[in-house]
Amino acid sequence: MPNRSMKQDDALEDFAAREITLNNITKRVYVAGNGPAVIVMTEMPGISPHVARFSRWVRDAGFTVYMPSLFGRDGAVPGAEEGAAIFQRACVSAEFRAFAANESSPVTQWLRALAKLAHQECGGPGVGAIGMCFTGNFALSMMLEPSMLAPVLSQPSLPLNDPAGTGMAPAELAAVKARLDRDDLTVLAYRFRGDRFCQAQRFAAFSEALGDRFVPRVLEDSAANTDLSPFFAQHVTTPHSVVTAHLIDEAGQPTIAARDEILAFFASRLAS
Repeated sequence: MPNRSMKQDDALEDFAAREITLNNITKRVYVAGNGPAVIVMTEMPGISPHVARFSRWVRDAGFTVYMPSLFGRDGAVPGAEEGAAIFQRACVSAEFRAFAANESSPVTQWLRALAKLAHQECGGPGVGAIGMCFTGNFALSMMLEPSMLAPVLSQPSLPLNDPAGTGMAPAELAAVKARLDRDDLTVLAYRFRGDRFCQAQRFAAFSEALGDRFVPRVLEDSAANTDLSPFFAQHVTTPHSVVTAHLIDEAGQPTIAARDEILAFFASRLAS
């Protein structure tokens, strides 16, 4: 994959931009690659060059990436003021239950339908998905779609006002646990130790609900990149984005090890 600047807007020219209508809702989805499908859900405040880079890593590992546009300007380097405005709009959006401790975000229904479509289009045993930050726990909600086999939660940040909240309806979380047990599946999850948006209480809540089906990874704050875009520098003041903005793209770095573990997880679950 050619080196691209993370400080310049990304044209996303190597993705096919598709308008996909599911459940009577149309969203733009960027698609690239071949092989089993993996849905990459962007962090706040949108599909940044860092998010696109992660999607290309997934694509180059042998998967078809589906990257839905959920908020923000696609491909943009997140500015401080614009990013804050996008965040505020998402917080009051009916699609995202940003402050609901025990209620699932309605957008997850659309994402489950996307997983079903992606499986139909790409074949293979099933679909993988990773959510990040605002979308972090969505990959777990998507386990109610039978084709979903490989969920990854990267710094799941909802609900914003309850560090121990799961952002999922209790019945839905119980149904996911039953499915994980029935199909012998696991959930990978990542956070930085000092992350104020995804604190230890949230991982503890998921561990209590899911038992050993929940596989947490906690990275030390010293492993985080410090050369950040204006939005992250001003508004995300602790290490947060494990495989995007705070990833250090150098061999031997803990964040690169996390990326490689995620890619291997997708490969192991989605291999034919």
